[in-house]
Amino acid sequence: MRIARRFSAFIAGAKQAPLLIGGQAVMEGVMMKSKHHLATAVRKANGKISIRHRKERSFAERTKLDKVPFVRGVIVLFETMIIGLRELNWSANEALGEEEEKLTGWEIALTLIFSIVLALALFKLLPLFLATVITNKAAGGNWMLNILDGVIKFAIFILYIVLISFMKDVKRLFQYHGAEHKAVNCYEAGKKLTPRNAKKFTKKQARCGTTFVVYVFVLSIFLYLLIPFGSGFWMKYLLRILLLPVIAGIVYEWIRIAGRCYSKSRFVRFISAPGMAVQALTTREPDLKQLEVGIAALEKVLKTEAKEKRPGSATI
Repeated sequence: MRIARRFSAFIAGAKQAPLLIGGQAVMEGVMMKSKHHLATAVRKANGKISIRHRKERSFAERTKLDKVPFVRGVIVLFETMIIGLRELNWSANEALGEEEEKLTGWEIALTLIFSIVLALALFKLLPLFLATVITNKAAGGNWMLNILDGVIKFAIFILYIVLISFMKDVKRLFQYHGAEHKAVNCYEAGKKLTPRNAKKFTKKQARCGTTFVVYVFVLSIFLYLLIPFGSGFWMKYLLRILLLPVIAGIVYEWIRIAGRCYSKSRFVRFISAPGMAVQALTTREPDLKQLEVGIAALEKVLKTEAKEKRPGSATI
């Protein structure tokens, strides 16, 4: 009974959070998104902040699939990638003071396909190949194969982040990533949205995409145990790809809960610890001007939502 009461309180706490906002760092700026609105703020070369707003309605919401657990997460993942590419393109042009070159549907599709193929090769094919070679030499079994696969994927991910962090533009991007988190954390704590207030908050966030990726790596170790060890190499690779939407759907549901309950539950903080630790690599401490940009995007979304008086939940 005590466990049941704690679980009920846990879920109840998850439903009492303020309007959930998700976001993303872009070139010299921050994108913030609620369920129905999106705003991207960019610091231009002349020092002024440029903001654009647009109304967003998810395909999952239009088709009522946003009410279907696990399915909605897969849809949101693809929509997030598309939105991210679009806002990055706009922010780059704004930051450089160039005329916007709007990405066509084909350009977005080709970029997504290239990104997915590269990711599948780097984080699926290569780890599976290396894990298979080591497991065969050691005469190991399914557990060994999948643990090695997960460890190698994680190592490649960390190495990739460390290497790109030496690039000047990426360092700036990571600072804006920190600004995004601090602005959202300041808002969720109920404090006035000012750069100095936001500066006091942590640059880590339970709903961060970095944490999402870490969860995917961990969960995949266990779900891939369902793949028969005697399967051929390419069959294992294909089944890993086919299980990705399942893993993404499960992780998305957990992220929704963790984002609302992180400050209230020690259990959630314990489970979230690995992902939060990796965020130390993907975020940097922002300055006050960068925080001002993040707050500008957040306030635009909040003011628009307030006018409509229609609260929603984050889709990123």
